[in-house]
Parts: sequence; structure tokens; C-alpha cells
Amino acid sequence: MERTDLHELRKDPLLGRWIAVLGQPKSPADYVVTRDDDTEKNCVLCAGREKETAAEIMSLPGRGRGWATRVIPHFSPVFKVEGELGRRGDGMYDRMNSIGASEIIVESPEHSVRPEEMGLEQMSKVITTYKERMADLEKDPRLRYTLIYKNSGREAGAFFSHPVSYLASTPVIPKRVKEELDGAKQYFAYKERCIFCDIIREELRVGSRLILETRHFIAFCPYASKFPFESWIAPKRHCCAFQDIVTEEIEDMALILSAVIKKLRAAFPGLSFNYFIHSAPNRIPRKDHWHTLGEDFHWHVEIMPRLLRTSGFEWGSGFYVLPTSPEHASQYLREV
Repeated sequence: MERTDLHELRKDPLLGRWIAVLGQPKSPADYVVTRDDDTEKNCVLCAGREKETAAEIMSLPGRGRGWATRVIPHFSPVFKVEGELGRRGDGMYDRMNSIGASEIIVESPEHSVRPEEMGLEQMSKVITTYKERMADLEKDPRLRYTLIYKNSGREAGAFFSHPVSYLASTPVIPKRVKEELDGAKQYFAYKERCIFCDIIREELRVGSRLILETRHFIAFCPYASKFPFESWIAPKRHCCAFQDIVTEEIEDMALILSAVIKKLRAAFPGLSFNYFIHSAPNRIPRKDHWHTLGEDFHWHVEIMPRLLRTSGFEWGSGFYVLPTSPEHASQYLREV
């Protein structure tokens, strides 16, 4: 008999995207979300309670004998590293096992510190942890893509008040990322230039959408933003894979990421937001893979403030309405 507790991936044949279907289905009552008061007193992610979680995958040392960052398996993983992909047909459809990795990156031993308040040294260690996990998972030939993301605030899907980020490594390239890869490849084929490098040069030239510039990075509101006050951070040095970031860039990224989040929080007290890193797929040679990745793609961070609820128009059309232009949004953030 086929096991029903295993998660699986199903492919939408019309749009070409993959959907994760959980093995243990939720009933209607399970969708009424109730959360315990996530306080320092009952938080298993705080320092000193390491034995109450699964064995850590890695950690970076802090000052003294403790840890600064810690990576553990997700408590409810969608993707699991054990097993084989098991690609198979289901009538006209395609499915496979949900092989991959689901991890929690504990950003600090302190319970209530916000990302913009943890300091550059600690934020640099968070970014270093991101780098090391992505570099390690790239070695697994079953995995195609690794996404680092953060949910801050309940409107953004946060479950813990302890500062955490998440990692999901998947056996397929997500559709949203594939659209960026395809667009970048087409631009390069036409102009023989990286579209992201051109965007960086254009934003520096125009200046009206620029939020902040540092030695190695720029932060800006994209010309055709999907959401108000959407902000991107991109390295000036052309590089397709986040895990190739170097030491001086890590420190600079800690500075600009903290500064942009601080500006957003100042403009919108109590703001919920998501951020995620879009990087190149795992660079193991494959037939029909993106052989020009090193030339045409450019890793970057996207920060999405949760200021609006998506309406039926956006869901039905994929056409976004922007109440505040990127030019005005970046002006507000520059002046904060």
C-alpha cells in the first residue's frame, strides 16, 4: 500500500510550476490558526535549550563559549533529505517525492532582537551562515535550487518571535526564479550584457529610485515594482551565485540590509515584511541547463513589505496596481 504520510511534488501542466502537497491533509478546523504566546520563557530557540530541538546542522561561534547563529532542521519540513526523487507519471500528470531540505536558521541567541538592531557583527554572521548552507547543499546532485527567506511579523507568515530565517532546497527550480533566469538569458542573448548590471548602472545614473548606495551594493525600488515600497539590494560586482560572496561584501551587505530594514520600520512602525535571496540554481552540469549563468544572471535580495492585501484583480490577472510609485517610495525611504 502506498504511504500517505509522504509529501510529494505535483507539476501544473498548464503553467509549468510545481506544487508541494503535504502527506497528512489538514481538515477545515486545522486552518483556524491559534498560536501560543511565543515568549522567551517558552521559546526552544533561545540559548541554553539546544537539547529541546533536533541536532543542529551547523553553528557559528559567538563571543565566549556560546553560539552566534545556529541551523536546525525545520520542525515541520516540507522537503526532506532522505530518499529518492521517484519521478513518475500519474495519468497525464507528473509527480515526484518531496526531496530536499527544510531548515531554520536561528539568527541570534537573544530572543527579542530585531534584524535591524542586532548589529553589523551579528548580521554578518547571519549572512555567513546563509553562504555556508547554500554552498553545502549545492553539492547534492538531487537538488536544483536553494532559497533563503525571512518572514518578519505575523502578516508575513512569521510563527516565531525569536529572530529566524528559513532555507528550502528543492529538486526543481521554482517558477518565479525560472522566469528571472529565462528573462536574464534572453536579455543577454540580445545585448550580450547582464540585465542586472544594466539595471544597477541605470539606477545609479537616474538616482530617483535609489534608496542607499554603499561601496559594494545598491538598494533601490524597482522601476516596475509589484508592491508599494518593494526594495531590492544588488551587488555591484557581477556574480551569479550568492555563495560566492566575499568577506568585504558580507560586511557591506550586513550594513545595507540592516539600513534598509531600519528605514522601512521607521516609515511603517510594526511593519511585517518578507525578504528572500534569488541566486543561481545549483551549478552541477546538466543537459539543457543554463550554461551562461555566470554571464547573464546576478544574485540579489528582494524585500517585500506587507502593506496591502492582494485582491481578486491581482490574483486573476497577475497585473499589479501600485498606489505609491517607486520614485516616491525611494524618496520617502531616503529621507527617513
